[in-house]
Amino acid sequence: MKKKLLSVLLATGMIVSMAGCGSDPSSDGGGSSAGKPEEITILVDGTVFTKPNAQKEFIAKLEEKLGIKINVIQPDHDDYYNNVSQIFAGGDWPDVVILSSTYYSGYAAEGVLWDMTDAWENSELKQRQEAFNGAGVVEGMKIDGRLYGMPAARGNGCVTYVKKTWMDNCGITSVPTNYEEYLAMLEKFTTGDPTGTGKKTYAVTAAGFIGNEAPYINFLPEFYQDAYPSFYKKDDGTWVDGFTEDSMKKALERLRDAVAKGYLDKETLSNGTGDCRNKFYSDDFGIFTYWAGTWATNLKTNLENNKLSGELVALPPIAEVGAYLDRIPPVWSITTQCKNPEGVFKYFIEPMQDGGEVQFLWTYGVEDIHWSRAAETIYAGTEKEKVYTEGQFHGRDNLENPGTQYTKAHIDPALALVDLAGDPAKESRPAENTASAQLFATNSVTAVLVPSTDVMTQYNGDLTTLKKELIAKVALGEMTIEEAYAKFEKDGGADWSKKIVDSLNAK
Repeated sequence: MKKKLLSVLLATGMIVSMAGCGSDPSSDGGGSSAGKPEEITILVDGTVFTKPNAQKEFIAKLEEKLGIKINVIQPDHDDYYNNVSQIFAGGDWPDVVILSSTYYSGYAAEGVLWDMTDAWENSELKQRQEAFNGAGVVEGMKIDGRLYGMPAARGNGCVTYVKKTWMDNCGITSVPTNYEEYLAMLEKFTTGDPTGTGKKTYAVTAAGFIGNEAPYINFLPEFYQDAYPSFYKKDDGTWVDGFTEDSMKKALERLRDAVAKGYLDKETLSNGTGDCRNKFYSDDFGIFTYWAGTWATNLKTNLENNKLSGELVALPPIAEVGAYLDRIPPVWSITTQCKNPEGVFKYFIEPMQDGGEVQFLWTYGVEDIHWSRAAETIYAGTEKEKVYTEGQFHGRDNLENPGTQYTKAHIDPALALVDLAGDPAKESRPAENTASAQLFATNSVTAVLVPSTDVMTQYNGDLTTLKKELIAKVALGEMTIEEAYAKFEKDGGADWSKKIVDSLNAK
């Protein structure tokens, strides 16, 4: 799709004309100043409230606060980027789009994204972020010194959670500190009776043998360890493709062996994150590497709602992993088809982190739908009954998943870049939330944003597809490691990889 998009842009002259417009924040292509836009269209993933989760009411409240009509395009979350590629290739672009780091770099290089550098540098938003030590995160999103997208929060990353009852039932008294101990736990969880019911279980599952976005390996860190399947910068400053290194072949061996022994779920190939969560809540597996912070509470709560123990042990990274990877945050980007990018930045992007009412809305949602301060009893007459007094802030019952309470909206309050005045959850944040966030912060390193080049734009889409295919086939035992790398060579992967590495090192 990137190749198709590039050809569309070249054919229309859009790369030159639109990128030129976007590079000068004093121009919006129509000669107008940064006036408030009357209407904008946004393309968003499932991190913004979906229709079943009262998106209509959320957007209505946002429109009320901003004074802008907002049209929402929201594809299915697990297939979001396929839809994004198709929408951009079709030529009818939204004004604003949420993008992960991989797509952010690529689309910025293709001239799809408006250069918001000067707008941010001269904004009150930057001042608010600097006051809360959040501006450094934004600086890290610059590509060759220019900014094409605004993160709404820090990236965060994943830690490995283990069900304490499974450890108890299998006689495991201490957490694994290295891969040998980790494998011993996998074996007991797979061949023993960790649920105490005799049901067949497996130890681990994930949303894919390789992730769809950088840092790619964050859902299966114990198997990848020091391997990385994409491009990274070595200590000497040179770029390499980790897929071509011996460390990747050893990671493939670990994945293959874990699947063959039944430790790692074969359905990892097709799982989405929602599938993984549902299996976890159904007690089908016991080790889940997932987001730190708020999700520690979400996992605990949803397990308890399924009448299972919610006690989870968050593991420090095993010795071979060393450190978890802090994800490069997704960004809100303005496209170069937007007729008033300065106005969209000033009146839509900036208020999202105003430290006040609009940020509160993006953080917790709509009062009496997503949260409340009214006296009420939730789940009355059940084991999970909760009683709240007048004025006590609490999440309401989830409309899409009844039996679970809302904990946040788009912005995770624990990861905010701007201090939210009067944050009602600051003092009452659950202990497991704080503990997992702290464990991650202490045991993580930040992933590096890979710049895009023309060569990367040309080849990396096909290269990534080929890598994902080969990793899956090896993991499922359908191809040996030697056969996989022979195919990598035969199908052009090695050549594409070298060309991309050469282009990165020539920058």
